[in-house]
Amino acid sequence: MARARFVRVSARKARLVLDQIRGKPVAEALATLEYTPRAAARLVEKVLRSAVANAEHNYQVRDLDDLRVVQAYADGGPVLKRVQPRAMGRAFSIKHRTSHLTIGVSDEVNGALVAPAPPEARPSAPPPVREERPAAATRRAPARRSGSRAEKKPARAGRKPKEKK
Repeated sequence: MARARFVRVSARKARLVLDQIRGKPVAEALATLEYTPRAAARLVEKVLRSAVANAEHNYQVRDLDDLRVVQAYADGGPVLKRVQPRAMGRAFSIKHRTSHLTIGVSDEVNGALVAPAPPEARPSAPPPVREERPAAATRRAPARRSGSRAEKKPARAGRKPKEKK
């Protein structure tokens, strides 16, 4: 496994590249990264080569053709916040996002790095019981007003209604 921390690329952009190589053999992943026209591909390629070197040195993996990319993810790192002056005294904020790239490789024979086991499924609670509502026929509709408002308002004393011309 190899990790590059505080890399100056957003995690969202790095994930697009990492999704392309996850599960592929290392040789195919390197070829894919070489022809991927994204800036993050250069950074991911560097981390992948480091992961292969770690597997070779730390786990004595001799046959590099058997290595596969089993883990590839990007976590968000700290955000560098800057201010850009704009017209009429305004200021816009600029966020330079960083990320932590992690790539793990494994040969299925030695198991230099085994993909983490998924968490055990906890027994879920039964769904809550919903109380039944009374049928629509038994519910009472709200009382409605009949007639217009003009009928119900009393006429004002001392004033004549306006005449139409």
